[in-house]
Amino acid sequence: MSLLWLGLLMVFLLVFAEKTGKVKFLVAVAVSAAGAVGILLVLGFCLRRHFHKKQNQTHLIIEQFLEAHGHLAAKRYTYLEVKKATNNFKNKLGQGAFGSVYKGRLSDGTLVAVKVLIELNNDGEEFINEVSSISVTSHVNIVGLLGFCLEGSKRALIYEYMSNGSIDKYIQKQNDPSKINLQLTSKAIYNIAIGVARGLEYLHKGCNTRILHLDIKPHNILLDDDFCPKISDFGLAKICPTNKDSIVSLLGARGTAGYIAPEVFSRNFGGVSHKSDVYSFGMMMMEIVGGRKKMNMEVEGSSEIFMPHWIHHRLKSNLELRLECIKNERDRELIKKIVIVSLWCIQIEPSNRPAMKKVVDMMEGGLELLELPPLPVLSLPPITSTSPSVLEDLVSGSFYSVSLSS
Repeated sequence: MSLLWLGLLMVFLLVFAEKTGKVKFLVAVAVSAAGAVGILLVLGFCLRRHFHKKQNQTHLIIEQFLEAHGHLAAKRYTYLEVKKATNNFKNKLGQGAFGSVYKGRLSDGTLVAVKVLIELNNDGEEFINEVSSISVTSHVNIVGLLGFCLEGSKRALIYEYMSNGSIDKYIQKQNDPSKINLQLTSKAIYNIAIGVARGLEYLHKGCNTRILHLDIKPHNILLDDDFCPKISDFGLAKICPTNKDSIVSLLGARGTAGYIAPEVFSRNFGGVSHKSDVYSFGMMMMEIVGGRKKMNMEVEGSSEIFMPHWIHHRLKSNLELRLECIKNERDRELIKKIVIVSLWCIQIEPSNRPAMKKVVDMMEGGLELLELPPLPVLSLPPITSTSPSVLEDLVSGSFYSVSLSS
């Protein structure tokens, strides 16, 4: 159509030129204009071709993924279907650094949690590669990926919905009425510990690719109808091939202050590996056991100390833990087992931490078989010291402490 108008314009100019005697000048103008239009047409054609090529590449990547994994592959949804499932993103469940999570319902009535990732301009190959790895994971303690969406820069991950939310809301927090103040029993805490440990063991060793979560914390452990714990937030999990050592660069590491292993923020402690998840697991269990609540204890002197240090001191001195979740002797045994295993998990040197397989074995074994580990070297000075918590300063006060008063 544009070429037709260009032709008519040139005919008009030639007729006008003959009448005015400015043929050469107007011919030059017409040729220049035609050249400019031609260049624009060529550029438009090239851009259109490049766009379609990228679309075809993305489509090819998705088709190869679906063909390779067959019935195991997560279902692909259009962005329109995602909007419809979430009722135009009406019910927001949470917000993270990489996107927002919404409650939704699929056309068959299935309740889902839809994680809409921040918009990116790459070709989507990395996203599909991660979906490929995540979709073939299958474990009772892993939140299942049901589907995904990839349309241009729009990406979403569709997970099974966990009706009881995250463990975070069940942990007591002093002076915070916004938190649901539900006390977890010692049996529930033990089931959470053993379930998360089994889930991490599967991610580290049990699937086709080694998956490092690198952000284990209460917020990322969800509970289903039966209070079965499931590890979530694999939209941006770091993936390592099984034929290589599972070490990732610090640039690839992420996490949340208070749960991050020392090697994540300092190379002096070694490389980031599956042992980094072990550390985060130990810190999380310490928090769940302690209830994220400061406690007044009858100890000589007065100091606010790192909670794992306080736990270690009580165990070493054969003193009662005096935790709210302990109601009887059975509770005492379960919690003591959990905290001893957790103290092993938060050893500063990664090689001194057990692998998750060993963690599961220790959790399932007898309490009498467990030895008290050394005190983690980044803990505070001896308990009688009144010096401030240098460790809390190191991580902006995000580790959990207990208040000691005479």
